Amino acid sequence: MDLTGKNVVYLGGFGGIGQKACAQLLERQIKALAIFDLTLNEQLLAVWQAQYPNTEIFYHKVDITQKTEIEAAYKAAAERLGHFDVVVNGIGLMNDNFVELTIQINLLGLIQSSFIALEYMDKSKSGRGGVVINISSVAGIQPTPLMSVYSAAKHGVTAFTRGLGNAQVYEQTGVAFITICPGFTDTPLLFDMMNKMTFKPRTTINKHTHKVQSPEICASNLVKVIEQGKSGSVWLLELGEMKELDMPVMWRPTLQN
Repeated sequence: MDLTGKNVVYLGGFGGIGQKACAQLLERQIKALAIFDLTLNEQLLAVWQAQYPNTEIFYHKVDITQKTEIEAAYKAAAERLGHFDVVVNGIGLMNDNFVELTIQINLLGLIQSSFIALEYMDKSKSGRGGVVINISSVAGIQPTPLMSVYSAAKHGVTAFTRGLGNAQVYEQTGVAFITICPGFTDTPLLFDMMNKMTFKPRTTINKHTHKVQSPEICASNLVKVIEQGKSGSVWLLELGEMKELDMPVMWRPTLQN
C-alpha cells in the first residue's frame, strides 16, 4: 500500500512504539491521522500539528475496555474523515498480576476494535477496503512461563488476526488483516518486569539482561509491513529485523463426500 494521502487510525498512538510509528506515518505524507488513546499527549500532538499542517491530526479518548467508547471514537473519526484506509490496534498491557485486565485490553478490546473498524471499511458494506494491523508479540507465537497470561492474550491476537486474514474474508471485504509480533522493545512495557511476571525466576530479568530493539526501528519496520504485507501474514519484528513467518498448518477440516 502506498501510504501517501491515506487516512490512518492508530489505537495507542501515544505509546512507546505508537509514537514512533505515528511519526513515521506522518513522514509518508498521509492525509489524516486519528489517534485513539486513554491519555492525551497534548505537547506531542501540538508538535505534530505544527510540523505537518497539511495532515489532519486529532485525538479521541478511548478506554479500550469499553466497547461504547471504541464505537464513539470510530463514529467521530468517520464523520470527520469519511473513511479509513489503515487501522493499527496497538494498545497493550503487560502485567500478569491483572489477569482479567490483561485479557480485556490485549485481546477483547482489540477484537472489538477490529470488528468495528471492519464495519466501516468492508467494501461489501460501502466501505473502501484497507489494512488492519494487529500488534501481537513474540509471546503470541511462543509461550513463555514468565508472562503466561499475557502470552495467552497475545496468542489470541495472532489466531484472531490470522483467522480474519483468510483469503475469502479479504476477497469479500477488501480488508487485509496482518499480525505484527515485536520482540523485546525498549518501551515502558518492560519497566519493572520482575514484579509483573506469572513465574518469577531466581535471576533478574529486565531490559538490561536481554537484547532489546529501539522503538524507532520497530516502528520503522511496522510501517514497512503496512506497505508490503499481505492479508493473513504474520511478521516478526526482532532486534531491528523484520521477517514474515511461515506459520505451520496443523489441521484442516475433512469435508463430507
